[in-house]
Amino acid sequence: MEPIENHPLYKAHTIDSAMNSLWDFYKKRFVELFLISFAMGLAMQYLGTFIRIDIGDYQTFDMDEMMNKLNEFKWPMIIFTLVNVLFAVILQYFVMFNPLDRECNFLKCAVKSLRYYIPYLLILVILAFVGSFALFLGLILLFVGALFAGVYIMTLYLFILPIMMVEGPIIAHAIVRTATLAHRNFWNNLGWTAVFIILLLVISILLSGLVLLPFTGSFLSAVSNPEEATIALEVTTQPLYIILSAVVNAITLPLLPVFSSILYFNARAREAGRNL
Repeated sequence: MEPIENHPLYKAHTIDSAMNSLWDFYKKRFVELFLISFAMGLAMQYLGTFIRIDIGDYQTFDMDEMMNKLNEFKWPMIIFTLVNVLFAVILQYFVMFNPLDRECNFLKCAVKSLRYYIPYLLILVILAFVGSFALFLGLILLFVGALFAGVYIMTLYLFILPIMMVEGPIIAHAIVRTATLAHRNFWNNLGWTAVFIILLLVISILLSGLVLLPFTGSFLSAVSNPEEATIALEVTTQPLYIILSAVVNAITLPLLPVFSSILYFNARAREAGRNL
């Protein structure tokens, strides 16, 4: 395997070079990233069919009744979340190490990535508690505070897996390094993450609208009209919808680990330059 410094995303970035590197890497490796993400998307869409939440059942202010209904889907939700995290770990490992070792194909990357799964889950639990507290403080400051807290937590989240995979899966070290690298060059990290989130949301909304179009006739009506939204939920188990949703997932999913790698490699490159 080549040194981590030889990774095509490893360099000190500006916002322009970060987005250009994201696009260049994504474009160059689109086929393999698309196929991997498409398979993952199909699996997630299939698991999602076991979580059938009817909006009409939740149009009530009875919290006990709502929680009882949600409790029916507790285990499908847990399995869905665990599998989703597993796929995130595998894809992140592939993005970071396949360019450095072409013999590290998808299957080998998947096996090697498993050592990071449990530590990553534990860190996500810790981050969830920290994030909930940060969002609570943000809500006290109304919308802007909550928005800032959300972007801040997302910035921390994006650093975790690359740090674990390059520097080791020790939980304490990963937490300390995440805090160190995320807060060094803090405003750039936060700003880049905010721009990335906006771009990803816009792309996802547009593509999701196109997926719903054959079934509802209008994406906007599905969002604004509860009856249309109910119809939209009913089509989520149809094979065509599952396939189209997996295609959307395959287009957008690789962007997250690539951008995560850019954030980490930018921080590492700047740290190395500072230590010279």
